[in-house]
Amino acid sequence: MDIKKVEAVSKHMELNEEQAKHVTHQDDHYYTYGNEEYMVLTDAEAQDKVFEYIKETAWAFTPSFLSCHSMIDEKVFEKLQESCETANDAILALIKDFNRFVEDAVYTDGRGHFLASYDHNEHEQGDFYLYRTN
Repeated sequence: MDIKKVEAVSKHMELNEEQAKHVTHQDDHYYTYGNEEYMVLTDAEAQDKVFEYIKETAWAFTPSFLSCHSMIDEKVFEKLQESCETANDAILALIKDFNRFVEDAVYTDGRGHFLASYDHNEHEQGDFYLYRTN
């Protein structure tokens, strides 16, 4: 457990000292208080996580966005996406510059869109970024 991450959760949730004692570390970067779970990351950790998430879910991006990052017509992506997750590797292979693809996706929607499955928001608390996951 990283005490600084516990403090970040406590400050974000505006917990008093007694309540803060009940913030628990689940595993990896996950911390809970009551029924709320947050992924707590440094900027570098958040960049790594969003990169991996986008890499695993490229198949789910809109065909127009995918087409903008390749030299392939949207209709090709529409057809590939009929295979859902199994098309991911093929779609990744068609993207010209994956780093730029990630940058553009994050610029367009923000990291919270990809990492905060509950509300899609990124909350900055000191040196950490919090993403509600439930």
